[in-house]
Amino acid sequence: MGKTLRMAVLALAALATSACASSDADRPFTTESRGSFEEPWAMAFLPDGRLLVTEKPGRILLVDPADGSSAPISGVPDVDYGGQGGLGDIALHPEFSSNRLIFVSYAEAGDGNTRGAAVARGRLNLADSGGAIADPQVIWRQTPKVTGKGHYGHRLRFSTDGYLYITSGDRQKFDPAQDMDSNLGKIIRLRDDGSVPDDNPFSDRGGVTAEIWSLGHRNPLGFDFDTEGRLWNTEMGPAGGDELNRVLPGKNYGYPIVSNGDHYDGRDIPDHDTRPEFEAPQLWWTPVISPGDFMFYTGSLFSDWHGDGFAAGLSSKSLIRIEIDGDTAVEAERFDMGRRIRAVRQGPDGAIWLLEDGDKGRLLELRPRG
Repeated sequence: MGKTLRMAVLALAALATSACASSDADRPFTTESRGSFEEPWAMAFLPDGRLLVTEKPGRILLVDPADGSSAPISGVPDVDYGGQGGLGDIALHPEFSSNRLIFVSYAEAGDGNTRGAAVARGRLNLADSGGAIADPQVIWRQTPKVTGKGHYGHRLRFSTDGYLYITSGDRQKFDPAQDMDSNLGKIIRLRDDGSVPDDNPFSDRGGVTAEIWSLGHRNPLGFDFDTEGRLWNTEMGPAGGDELNRVLPGKNYGYPIVSNGDHYDGRDIPDHDTRPEFEAPQLWWTPVISPGDFMFYTGSLFSDWHGDGFAAGLSSKSLIRIEIDGDTAVEAERFDMGRRIRAVRQGPDGAIWLLEDGDKGRLLELRPRG
């Protein structure tokens, strides 16, 4: 079966098998707006229940989720805003309560109209209203900086053993995802100060190669650790072939040599099953969902969903629930949210929180119905 025909068959199958709740009354949760923001990109809950929200043009806001009121955080690094670039993710250090360290990712300008993602850390000082990041220092940069304004990746996650993981997109340059002298198109693993752990799979090679945890990624915009501590990532395919991958150290996920999608101009890319030496996705989507973020649910408020994955859908304007059984993943439900969803996070009491994409993107709180 040719790829075009196969994609059409898969599209029909997806429509037939995926439950899609299209109205609030059809969903097993209620949705409440808790404020709106200018191109919100990421959020992180503080121990006191407030949260930090990043806006892509370059602002961090301290938000009271009870009423949506917000105040600015100063000391944000300068961002190169434009296209897909700007201020990105935000993460608290696992020992934030004692050390007050936060980590932010952003697009950084370079020489000759180039740019690349960077990650900075600093100490967050909070006041009754707002706060400031003290002594921000860059601990990681994409290498090399290139022209263009797409595919930065730059999602951040800490593992339970305290390592910082960073997704690094291919910057729409294709070949760097396979270049071991570049950290584009990779997932990165570092200590919290930006140094390289000795047990990274390529640590003996030194340089940026030592940072690499896995390679052959395109535009990885979401990742998280499941309840067993295993790392999974979602990434956008080209024309078709969005992926959910079980991420293993030192493994190659094949892009741009293989993909279950094609180039945007119609040129074929060989499927994963033609090159078994590359890791194939556990789940993939055609038509695409455009996954902008991903998390595993570990709370008890939605008790039936404990351990499930949730992907934030951009072009699909949806929240996608994914059931995981070992290394097998299936889409279980798709909730039509009516707008592009940029971020998904679990709140302190187990509620699910979403950020809509774009101007006046709302912060949404999802709680069980009834």
